[in-house]
Amino acid sequence: MAIIDFFDRGWQIDPDAAAYVMDDELFTFDAVGTLSCRIAHALLAAGMGRGKIGAVLGANHPTAWTCTLGLWRAGMAWMPVNPRGSTEENHQLLNAFDCEVLFFQKAFAPVVEAMRPKLPKVRLYVCIEEAVPGASALPDWIAGQPATRPEVSYEPDDTIAVMPTGGTTGLPKGVMNTHRSFQAFCAQFMIACSYRADEKIVNLAAAPMTHTAGVLSLPCTARGGTVVVLTKPDPAALVKAIEKHRVSEFFLPPTVIYRLLDMPGIGEHDYSSLKYFICGAAPMSAEKLRRAMAVFGPVMMEAYGQTEAPGSIAIKRPEENFSGGEIADEARLLSCGRPGPLVRVAIMNARNEPLATGETGEICVRGDLVMKGYYKAPEKTAEAIIDGWLHTGDIGHIDGNGYLRITDRKKDMVITGGFNVYPSEVEQVIWAHPAVQDCAVIGVPDATWGEAVKAVVELNPGMDVSGEELIALCKERLGSVKAPKSVDFVSTLPRSPNGKVLKKDLRTPYWTVQNRSI
Repeated sequence: MAIIDFFDRGWQIDPDAAAYVMDDELFTFDAVGTLSCRIAHALLAAGMGRGKIGAVLGANHPTAWTCTLGLWRAGMAWMPVNPRGSTEENHQLLNAFDCEVLFFQKAFAPVVEAMRPKLPKVRLYVCIEEAVPGASALPDWIAGQPATRPEVSYEPDDTIAVMPTGGTTGLPKGVMNTHRSFQAFCAQFMIACSYRADEKIVNLAAAPMTHTAGVLSLPCTARGGTVVVLTKPDPAALVKAIEKHRVSEFFLPPTVIYRLLDMPGIGEHDYSSLKYFICGAAPMSAEKLRRAMAVFGPVMMEAYGQTEAPGSIAIKRPEENFSGGEIADEARLLSCGRPGPLVRVAIMNARNEPLATGETGEICVRGDLVMKGYYKAPEKTAEAIIDGWLHTGDIGHIDGNGYLRITDRKKDMVITGGFNVYPSEVEQVIWAHPAVQDCAVIGVPDATWGEAVKAVVELNPGMDVSGEELIALCKERLGSVKAPKSVDFVSTLPRSPNGKVLKKDLRTPYWTVQNRSI
């Protein structure tokens, strides 16, 4: 089964039904399906197709997502581009992953123009709305192309997405997901988020569709449901959309859930249509989970995954937050659920040996959900997948009832607002400042973002720089997501006997029980 078949199943159920809604504009299955076919034919006519990679740069929009469907229909791989990423970072990724086609919204035309001289591999630029210098307008580019499904061969293990994931050194790695891995992801969510035959499925795409929200729309469209698209997760617009469109399911990272809970009058709206309010991408405070259940009802659901095994390593269904008719204990609330039915999960020690129930070690995953590997990085793939087991880098345990609990991270990655930030990337920028002797970047608890990026800096003798200057430097080079939210200055960083900075010692004061917010 090809990934585009999930959309086509909904198209077959009711061609005239609304596949997507945005700002009161309806996009029917037939309109989206035929547009994606024309895009696919145009790509094939341009010499693209199976084995090629295309990217879409844009905010949440049904037409931007239709370009992704067109890439898949042509047998190509989709490369998500973060619209909030820096120009430098995005051009490096487009080059590193051999992108040959770039679709973009007109709002990003200046960014594309700035990147163009540095993108020798991109052969085709298409602006979604209208023609701009160096790029065709989508309507003109597909003119005359047939609206029928092209005949494209595929194999289940063909790469259909090359998804950037942060690396501890150098450029981010490109995770190669396949028809098989995305199909397992969709199937597990369709199993977990069950509906009666007469229930209308309405998915709210509030989080970026370049991340989990995009792929999470596929189980909805596969069952003939409607995806309501928000351009950004504005709390007021989100609540209004739930009531207006009778939303039944949606995904948000904890940071946005926290903003929702703090919104005045949040408990005064009608959430009776909700069945599944999915939280993922970062840990969530147990206290705020209780608040969310009090506001939205018994609909909170948690999903754990990573780019290398997307979104459904473990799933905690709404009813699993309860026991004996009462809200479950802290251990259950802090778990991320039981492993999905289509994966195997084991806790392993440093010798790659499985541990007993309750013992803590690295979370490892096996099954169709696991990626094909890292793009053009066989050595990194071999480090991550050992004897068929994906080593996630997350530390945790499985309790006697089969619930998975993540307790730490093997690596130093910071997850802030659902986005992954690798400290070494930030450290490289800070080290480049002449006043900096050494630095360490860590994640600290944050009531809004789950974790916030903090830089701890040791200055060169007799030199000075403000925290504001270092934050501004990081924003310029890396974008606002990866930039530290705060900077502490110390006379000496704690180090091991061999001179390595002891990040654990830096983190400990912030992550003590009395200071933890997640």
